[in-house]
Amino acid sequence: MNIESFIRDIPDFPKPGIVFKDITPLLGDFKALRETILKLICPFVDKDVEVVTGVESRGFIFGTAVAERLGVGFVPIRKPGKLPAETVSQSYELEYGSDTIEVHADAIKPGQKVLMVDDLLATGGTMGAACDLVRKLGGEIVGAAFVIELAFLHGRSLIEDKGIPVHSLIQVAGE
Repeated sequence: MNIESFIRDIPDFPKPGIVFKDITPLLGDFKALRETILKLICPFVDKDVEVVTGVESRGFIFGTAVAERLGVGFVPIRKPGKLPAETVSQSYELEYGSDTIEVHADAIKPGQKVLMVDDLLATGGTMGAACDLVRKLGGEIVGAAFVIELAFLHGRSLIEDKGIPVHSLIQVAGE
């Protein structure tokens, strides 16, 4: 199945010059969604994954499905102020400014094997920060899986430079 055919381009969203990759048609088709999850987990089924993380918000969608399929738990990585218990945070740079993400301080156990999941890899800033956050808690990252990679933004190198294998299903070569 060609899952790329279920991704819709929305020009000039959320601002002029951006081509937004809309995953809602993929989410709305059971067979395409199931195939996507199976392809996301394929390189990691023999890596003894113990927990899956997903970055707010669309990483929650794919991350929970991947976790269920692997038979492990799911840990949400969220924007500040969204988690009720003690948190650990990680700030990172954006094109204009900075941002922060958080995870519960007790969500990842030292030595636990973690699979990082998100819908889209662009510059790698958010996922890089999420990986740093998991490592702060002592997690051992076995890989990072994405549905879509905007290869022209070179985010893969930021993640791979941290020694983390990157797996993406769809690579977009140009803007």
